[in-house]
Amino acid sequence: MLCADQNFDIAQVIRFFRSKPGELIIYYELEESEKSSSRGIVEVCSDTNRITRFMEKPQDGTTSRLASVVFYCIQRDTLSYMSDFLNLQPQATDRSFGRFWEWLINEKQLDVFGMKLPTGFQLIGQVGLSDYTKWLTHYSTKQHNNSAIPITCRSYARVGLMGNPSDGFNGKTIAMSISNFWAEVTLAESQTLVLLPHPLNDPTEFGSLQDLFCISRKEGYLGGLRLLQATCKKFYQFCSKQGIALTKQNFTLKYDTNIPRQVGLAGSSAIVSATLKCLMKFYNITDSDLPKPVRANFILNVETDELFITAGLQDRVVQVYEGLVYMDFSKKLMEEQGYGNYVPLDMSNLPLFWLAYLSDPSDSGRIHSNIRQRWLSGETRVTLALTEYISPFRVALKDRDWSCLARLMDQNFELRRSVYTDDCLGPGNLRMVQLARQFGSAVKLPGSGGAVVGLCLDQARLVEMRQAFQEAGCVFCVIAPYNPSASSVGGQR
Repeated sequence: MLCADQNFDIAQVIRFFRSKPGELIIYYELEESEKSSSRGIVEVCSDTNRITRFMEKPQDGTTSRLASVVFYCIQRDTLSYMSDFLNLQPQATDRSFGRFWEWLINEKQLDVFGMKLPTGFQLIGQVGLSDYTKWLTHYSTKQHNNSAIPITCRSYARVGLMGNPSDGFNGKTIAMSISNFWAEVTLAESQTLVLLPHPLNDPTEFGSLQDLFCISRKEGYLGGLRLLQATCKKFYQFCSKQGIALTKQNFTLKYDTNIPRQVGLAGSSAIVSATLKCLMKFYNITDSDLPKPVRANFILNVETDELFITAGLQDRVVQVYEGLVYMDFSKKLMEEQGYGNYVPLDMSNLPLFWLAYLSDPSDSGRIHSNIRQRWLSGETRVTLALTEYISPFRVALKDRDWSCLARLMDQNFELRRSVYTDDCLGPGNLRMVQLARQFGSAVKLPGSGGAVVGLCLDQARLVEMRQAFQEAGCVFCVIAPYNPSASSVGGQR
């Protein structure tokens, strides 16, 4: 047996084996050119990692493409089954490890668990030295070419168009990723694992104590570096728990971002999302290993569990699915499947949305105030107010009824204002809303505060409005929606 990369993390395999009350089989996903009739095929429960069925070189009748690589961890007590198996198999041709595992799992119902190795395997069985040499040369060349090319992935800022921030209260939202602002992460293979600080966001030298104060107030502590580290830690933990054996490859990570901080445009989760994209590609982790709904949960958990950042699922879902997305986080869905119902919406011929944000915002997290406590105490008005216009908003999008869309955005803001109160929304947000309305534009908050998103149906007034916002000390831009179906790279450069 020859593995495409023998240098996988044995310590991780042993740790996984010790965490399970049974035996261990290492498996991989067959390539298109490989036939299931040449391998021992396994069926694995995705929730428990338990091998539910083993088929030794099946000729047909199986849809599984997961193959055993003849790498097993067996407990001492299980070896006693070997003599029983041999007594049942008088024919020498039936006395194989594959038939042994088939008997243990299918007939004896022994607890056997699987750990996936996300790489390729070849030359299992009767092969010669020339076969090994040929495969090693092929893979070494392939590995060298891959490692020489850094992996760069992007995730985009997002604006909540309706329903936000009800994602934290089992509500419904519609949000859109925008290409105006993004976070970009680059991963390159290296001898040791290195996380490079950003020269502006992760400074360790300051011109003065005043500089330290100003930068810390705006950027926080450790900037984005902590996001990279927390994502890597959670990624290793996730793969270990899910039974995915990683290769022992090291890398250097660096990031860049132009998403403005503290204005509710999902800057932190964009860095985590882009980092996760890089790690998945580097370690060959596929959508079947880490499906999109689970990926959104993963990104949220990095922030909430590792870094104690108050957050909901909306930002992470939009940054995983990308584009214009409807999200239903109802309690029943979340409890039954662990995630909501996420539906990409048609992005063709969208109206011209605009965005403005404060150049020197306060902490956007303050916008939530005591809403969570009120919701936990059973005040359903909180969720109902934030999700009331979701259905008509979807209809208006489908019918291209932009006047209705604008009216619903205004009504959504007023409902949110009645729930949160002016004191909670803050004078900066209210000033931006008031300014937009002076020019006849629909306007609402796209996130947790510090920015507003609008829809101005009178395009002639857009230039005047831009100038007014800029004179008021705000940054103003026309939104460029990010449509993944129109991009050939899907967030990867």
